[in-house]
Amino acid sequence: MIRSFIGPLIMTFFIVLIIFILQFLWMYVDELAGKGLEPKVLAELLFQFSLTFVPLSLPLAILLASLMTFGNLGEFLELTALKSSGISLQRIMRPIFIFAALLAIGSFLFADHILPISNRKARTLLYDIRRKRPELDIQAGTFYNGIDGFSIKITDKEPETNRLDGIYIYDHREGIGNTCVIHADSGYMTVTADESGLILTLFNGYSYKDIEEKNVPQEKRKYPFRRDKFSEQTMIIELTGFGLDRSGMDLYRSNYAMLSTTELTYYIDSLSGRYKTRSESYYEEFRKTRVFTPSYYFSGGYYLYGDTAAAKKLEDFNCRGVFDTLAFIDKSTSISRALNYARDGSAFITEKGESMLAELKNLKKYEAEIYKRYTLPLACLVFFFIGAPLGAIIRKGGLGTPAVISVLFFVFYYVISLSGEKFAKELIIGVPVGMLASTIILLPIGVFLTYKATTDAAIMNTETYVNFFRKVGAFLAGIKPEKENEDPGAVA
Repeated sequence: MIRSFIGPLIMTFFIVLIIFILQFLWMYVDELAGKGLEPKVLAELLFQFSLTFVPLSLPLAILLASLMTFGNLGEFLELTALKSSGISLQRIMRPIFIFAALLAIGSFLFADHILPISNRKARTLLYDIRRKRPELDIQAGTFYNGIDGFSIKITDKEPETNRLDGIYIYDHREGIGNTCVIHADSGYMTVTADESGLILTLFNGYSYKDIEEKNVPQEKRKYPFRRDKFSEQTMIIELTGFGLDRSGMDLYRSNYAMLSTTELTYYIDSLSGRYKTRSESYYEEFRKTRVFTPSYYFSGGYYLYGDTAAAKKLEDFNCRGVFDTLAFIDKSTSISRALNYARDGSAFITEKGESMLAELKNLKKYEAEIYKRYTLPLACLVFFFIGAPLGAIIRKGGLGTPAVISVLFFVFYYVISLSGEKFAKELIIGVPVGMLASTIILLPIGVFLTYKATTDAAIMNTETYVNFFRKVGAFLAGIKPEKENEDPGAVA
């Protein structure tokens, strides 16, 4: 049984892994294209990201492989022969279940020790590639700002000779605006052999440069400029940032997806303690400075903050009675001051509430990630309990029907997992419920399919459902309304 399971498992695992890699390339093709990446760098990026897809590819591979294995056994009547020999379906599934359990344990260890490192390397390398500037590709009619301190525009570009017509170069290296502008009728652009400099050869043009007037009052400035005419001029511009600068591994060291379960537990404890401390401090600050203001006017005197006896007197304090004794101007002042206190307290609650909400959402991301480390290995066993009995029921091997059924189940699982994870991170539902939602829904389906496969129920036989609807139709057809004036003699 294990030998018949390993072959489809390896094949389907690499098929699923390649699909995820192609999906990654489809998502980031715009950021990778035109960067001039070496094949070694691109291979390293794909390898590191392929490692991050392993825990997600393994459950789908187990589902598809178990479907194919038991489907082949049922299609060639081997499963029937085993059952007729007195071997139950649970005993037939036991070796593959033990093997799938070992794979689940290996998936957890992989996700806990190797996945954080590969995730960090992959994300760091992708960040460095994003910072890498593309090759010089100046298009006609648009400004090119890919070179620090310069903005270049060309009117036309001849592809065969690479001649540029209508060249405008704005020098912004001094950072004081368009004080230096060069215009040429035509020219050529080349890059040095080491790609450290850009050589511009310009023909028949002018250069304009504003001359800075020093120690001249504002009202006496004349704003002179210098204009030079040239028939040929060569400019060399230094190119920086066009190489791939590798960052250190500490770039994403505190990201929740880059930590092991031990580190996640440490961060969760730290963030929980900080959240509790800030919550208590904000509450005390609100109670001391917004609920009880520094002083209260009462019958010609003041209740000073910190006076516990005075605070207790507020329980019997007749606010309406005291307010009616005030003069009109004092009433207006009291209402205005009360409104200011209320607005100040509302603004305080809004500001601190948003801050605490953001901090709580950040905490839930770490809690969701530590649950995710367990749910993906658990999905291997759930999918096995779905795939094995379902393959025994449909009795179809090969890659056609099992692939379709596997994709449907996996899409269902993936949508529930993503929705539950998002709801948990947005504080709509609890983190355990959100992260275990897919398992809670799919595990009973696996148990039901296992029971039906054990009892040889024909739940995938279309004729069973056709007969059921025929019986329902016959039952409904047998219930007819009584005919009027029916002949009593017809009963005999």
